[in-house]
Amino acid sequence: MIKKIKQALTMLNKNQDDGTIKEAPVSSMANKNEENREKAGWVSPAYYHSRAVHLDPGFLARNRCLAYLDNVPEAEAYRVLRTQIIQRTNGARSRTIMVTSALPGEGKTLAAINLAFTFAREFKNTVLLVDGDLRKQSIHKYLGYDSGKGVIDFLSEGAPVSELVTWPGIEKMTVISGGRPCQESAEMLGSPRMKELVSEMKERYPDRYIIFDVPPILTGADVLTFAPLVDQVIVVVQAGKTSMEDVGKALHFLPKEKILGFVMNRCQAA
Repeated sequence: MIKKIKQALTMLNKNQDDGTIKEAPVSSMANKNEENREKAGWVSPAYYHSRAVHLDPGFLARNRCLAYLDNVPEAEAYRVLRTQIIQRTNGARSRTIMVTSALPGEGKTLAAINLAFTFAREFKNTVLLVDGDLRKQSIHKYLGYDSGKGVIDFLSEGAPVSELVTWPGIEKMTVISGGRPCQESAEMLGSPRMKELVSEMKERYPDRYIIFDVPPILTGADVLTFAPLVDQVIVVVQAGKTSMEDVGKALHFLPKEKILGFVMNRCQAA
């Protein structure tokens, strides 16, 4: 698998020099592929009002954000997960998804990031990834850029949503960071302003999935206060680490009707 990752990184790094993206020559094959995607229904909005950042493929691979690449087994696993989510939410407005875990260190943030990368490749939908772990924001760290303004700036200072959105150079994907750390995270996540923000995110683009990375369930009240604002919940469990007892405790704090399913992380292939 390491060889495949290196090959993919070689292709992705061909047009990079000292962190600056250069335009590659447009070939007839590239034009044909673009034409085929458009005929098949590919729609990609232009993010003119978002802060643009550059993602380093090598940095992403080292942080196991592997769904950014095409030809690794992890990417295919997330395609399966994406398909299951779409099938269960198709035709409904159940597109706000909270990704959490029972305890810290079980891979929920990486699962949220990789799932967002995978949704960005889907033809019919766009995706917004939101860092809702206000005490310990980490999405921007995994992706390799400065956080800038985030959720807390909207909640506490009234910053407009347009100032929160970051475009990581990936078609059909945007990111909102958490902003500066906030110790009163449970109160902020359950506030009327947070409800207003989720509603605005959801109603602005009806074809957009919104993925929230939130704190672990058993570490505080954040998930309890935020769960009523989302449509679906995904719980990440780590193979060989998360106990059934902890999973059972975590489930007691979640609305049963909103649990979309579980993601088994670090599971060895048979």
